[in-house]
Amino acid sequence: MGGSLLFLFTLQSFLCLMKFTTFIPATAWLIISTILLMLPGSDLPKSSFFNFPYFDKIVHFTMFFLLTIFFSYPFTMNVQDKRAVKSWFVIIALSIIAYGILMEFVQKYFVPGRSFEVADIIFDGLGTLTAIFIIMCFFKKK
Repeated sequence: MGGSLLFLFTLQSFLCLMKFTTFIPATAWLIISTILLMLPGSDLPKSSFFNFPYFDKIVHFTMFFLLTIFFSYPFTMNVQDKRAVKSWFVIIALSIIAYGILMEFVQKYFVPGRSFEVADIIFDGLGTLTAIFIIMCFFKKK
């Protein structure tokens, strides 16, 4: 019970210190990513520029890397409790990985011409974990 109260107090302190505007890039990128992930297969670009091995995996890695950076960055500003911020990084990473898994199911069941791919989930996770690693290194230097 005491741990839950401490978590709620910490959450309230962070949210009071953080401005909503710091999450605008993250929210915008989340919307863009969702739209891109929900495009029907027939609407995906057919250009030869996009036709090289593993292009799709690079896109997944990059999308989730940026999503993680954008959601994590606001937590690195005006930090009082570094342990709590590191906990937020873990929560952000797990949430974004869960979002990636959810979007694969959405593609499989609701988006024509798209399918569920475990490799996409792996590259989503790699992008997320790479971003968390980089932001943690940056955060330690602060």
